[in-house]
Amino acid sequence: MAKEIQKASNAMNTAERGLRKHRMSTLTVVFMVFSLVAAGCYGIEDMIPESGPGLTLIMLIVLPFVWGLPFGLVAAELGSARPQEGGYYKWVQEALGEFWGFQAGWWRTVSIYIDNTLYVILAGNYLGSMLEMGKTESYIFKAAMILIFMWINLRGVKDVGLITNILAGFVILAFAMIAVVGFVNWGGNPFSPVTAYPIEAGSDWIFYIGSGIAIGMWMYSGYESMSTIAGELEDPQVIPKATLITVPLIMATYILPTMAGLSAFKTEGEEFGFLNWGSEATDVGYASVATHFVGPAFGVFFGIVAIIAQCSIYNTYIASGSRGFFALADDNLAPKILVRVDKKHGVPYVSVISVAIVNLVLCILPFKTVVVVDVFLLVSSYIMVYISALILRKRIPGGEYKFRIPGGYGVLAVLCVVPICVAFLSFFINGSDYFIGGMIGVISGPILYFVWKKRYGGLAAKDASRYPVNPKTGLAEGDLNRIAVILGVLTVIGVIGCLFLPWYEADWSFPDDYDMTLFADQSAMFFGIRVATIAAGALTVVFTVLGRMKEGAK
Repeated sequence: MAKEIQKASNAMNTAERGLRKHRMSTLTVVFMVFSLVAAGCYGIEDMIPESGPGLTLIMLIVLPFVWGLPFGLVAAELGSARPQEGGYYKWVQEALGEFWGFQAGWWRTVSIYIDNTLYVILAGNYLGSMLEMGKTESYIFKAAMILIFMWINLRGVKDVGLITNILAGFVILAFAMIAVVGFVNWGGNPFSPVTAYPIEAGSDWIFYIGSGIAIGMWMYSGYESMSTIAGELEDPQVIPKATLITVPLIMATYILPTMAGLSAFKTEGEEFGFLNWGSEATDVGYASVATHFVGPAFGVFFGIVAIIAQCSIYNTYIASGSRGFFALADDNLAPKILVRVDKKHGVPYVSVISVAIVNLVLCILPFKTVVVVDVFLLVSSYIMVYISALILRKRIPGGEYKFRIPGGYGVLAVLCVVPICVAFLSFFINGSDYFIGGMIGVISGPILYFVWKKRYGGLAAKDASRYPVNPKTGLAEGDLNRIAVILGVLTVIGVIGCLFLPWYEADWSFPDDYDMTLFADQSAMFFGIRVATIAAGALTVVFTVLGRMKEGAK
């Protein structure tokens, strides 16, 4: 059944959709994957005062092996066997079917739309560190950045790659220089202190890890994003090849400048202490290393590179995110207007413009507020991809893989199960604001599927005989049971959250200036989680009963 879904959903080839094929070199795709995942260390500055310098470095070293590298390998393997427009959405659809494919596609695409805003906000923050800007001037800059790169994306993937080549080259060079400057001015152990404040109880370790792990996981995410554009490349096999090259490059880009910068400031006074690091205009960061040890001119240069880096990653993510909704719309699971393609450039222009509109609205919010929902949705979609990789390894003939992870199915299972466990843990240790914001984001998936499947028809609109619709529900056969499953999973997660989070956050003590982001009253958040859990449990029962009545037990 799943194999038939994959064939039917790809019945319209790239040319028939109106998308244009482009020839792109491996180096160009390396720079694009680099930009989709990293484009510099920006964002790590906010981990340092939250978790502590030592723990930040430990997470940057460990997370590649339990989070970044496994997904890079899985994305390379699946992309080598299924290089198609829509990427990860199509992988999950083939493995698990239409409903779960939509969930993964919706969660990750919405995550990218939110994610894009973070780079615009960071660019504004870095410009603000160089120039005095009010809220109006800052928004004008952000809006200009959004509109300029929207225009570049409207010209096609080839132009996106060309601009990314130039921008990413500057970024890699600049951070290499920061690493050199930091190591030349080595001032002591960058791992000390390990945590931001002294450890008083065992639960404090969980708190400090939780304070930074959301950003750390975000920093090592995005290896699958290039897969959504695969249908527009003449040789899509350059994507898995470039992914494997990019993994160690990104590790070096994160770890070396951060280690060198923290060490260089060890003897430079309290004003350069780790508690003052951050991404805001007045904070200490990578540009401070350049300014203090080399001079104001290099500091200005690095500040410009910081803005260039955000432009680079924003530019490539517009291309990736817009293709996510394009693929959903092409399968009749999103508004059909999103599938419209510009005849001159072969670009899904409505989807590209939709990214810009969302970013124009969200860029007025603070960095930490925007990242709350983003990470939960991203992690949820990754779990679906890992499960799909395990299923498809059994299902896809070996000859169809151009690259397979060495070591057999056992190695693949470890590479998938370990990050799934990390992902599950991250749901709870980021804090109540992340938890409740993420739960709201996840529940939007089945709601939108219910609405858009009934409105647009889904895969049944392509082949009703192969993908029959239940006339009693207007959904695919078994969808009520699948909705019950996802509500049941959310109920279990909610129950664990109700038990764990009050204990986890009970002894938190915050400095006077600590930012509680979305919520200031923890008791209100705990009450909201309890209400949401009870509601999810009740709806689980309702959809289970409806499923048995209208579809029979599956």
